[in-house]
Amino acid sequence: MKKQISRKVIVATSLLVCLWPAVLAGEENPAPARVSAALQAGDVSSPAEPSVPPVVLDQLISEALMNNPGVQSALRMVEARRRRVPQARALPDPVVSVGWMGDIKPFGVQRQDPSSYRSLSAMQEIPYPGKLKLRGDIAGREAEALWWDYEAARREVVAEVEAAYYDYFAAFKAIEITRKNQDLLEKLVKIAETRYQVGKGIQQDVLKAQVELSRLRQRLTVFEQQQRTAQVRLNTLLFRAAEAPLGPPAPVERAELTYALETLYQLARENDTGLQREQRLIERNQLAVNLARKEYYPDLGVGYMYQNRPLMPEMHGFTFSINIPIFYKSKQREGVNEATEELVSAERSRENRETTLAFEVKQEYLAAKASEELARLYSQAIVPQSSLALESALAAYEVGSVDFLTLLDSFITVLDYEISYYRELANYQIALARLEPLVGVELTK
Repeated sequence: MKKQISRKVIVATSLLVCLWPAVLAGEENPAPARVSAALQAGDVSSPAEPSVPPVVLDQLISEALMNNPGVQSALRMVEARRRRVPQARALPDPVVSVGWMGDIKPFGVQRQDPSSYRSLSAMQEIPYPGKLKLRGDIAGREAEALWWDYEAARREVVAEVEAAYYDYFAAFKAIEITRKNQDLLEKLVKIAETRYQVGKGIQQDVLKAQVELSRLRQRLTVFEQQQRTAQVRLNTLLFRAAEAPLGPPAPVERAELTYALETLYQLARENDTGLQREQRLIERNQLAVNLARKEYYPDLGVGYMYQNRPLMPEMHGFTFSINIPIFYKSKQREGVNEATEELVSAERSRENRETTLAFEVKQEYLAAKASEELARLYSQAIVPQSSLALESALAAYEVGSVDFLTLLDSFITVLDYEISYYRELANYQIALARLEPLVGVELTK
């Protein structure tokens, strides 16, 4: 469809070139046969393809995921948090101590005193059954929540690369179309100037053509700035130098949005990274409530002691201890209340994300549908109709029934609509790219 649009525009605008030799020869009305032949042939060569190989979106995405520091940072944070799980499930470190009773010198004893000794002891704290498992499960849920943060960062980078690429594509096509039509408009200016010089035109035509040419150059500057901005944005996401060269974009075909809105809502509820993260935090806080309740139960301590006494038998001893939570009203009870409030907060946060998610999905869906409809109108109706209008204006201009300003307006209209088509195509693809992180499925291919 895009090739057909460009072909029609090229064919129509090429008729202007046919007018140029006739005007220079002093013909007031160029031969209709010459114009008709050009229209039927439609053989107008397009600008030469650039020698630089085009950049492919999939390659840019792979490079961004490999090199982007934000994605790599999030991944390393996940790996770091996973290392907490075995730590949380491990027993507390045992405490080993040595000592003596007797002389002041190290390990010195008084041989005549039966209370003098050298000692070695070890103490191990054993948490109440179930506490270590709960602590490990809590650390595991925290690691899973961070994994979804990493997944969110990964999806966001992919969406940003796609959006920047489509902006780059739209600016590139706008520049390509504008430069192509700038050459034709310059010929229009020369036509107007020549007709004015030979007394067959008016000065207003010349001035209007020159104004439109200046306006076209101004728009070209804007498009070039937009392309450079998209290029810098892409390079930044790829962790390249900001001014690193970037080839022309590969052709973009409009993707088909095959999912209904309700299906997108369902996919978002199942795959959204924010919802998944909030769910892991809810599970984490449920486990934290269970752990806080177990803090009412005492932990056990087991100890062993060995004593070496001069001139007397060696002694061995064992100790067993428990902590008594007598301050439970200000400690354990408040710990349960704290964990419960955090659980309720996590549940409310998830509900808030569900509401926000529905809005974001609907917003991007409507944006995609609007751009899709506009792109279809441009490709199937507006651009072809405006191209026909330009051809009709050319034919009427040949016989003198349409003035130069009408012809010029038709020319500019076709140019504007063709650029608008590619802009809406890019907007449609960008809306799908923004939907992808929310629903967790690929939509732009």
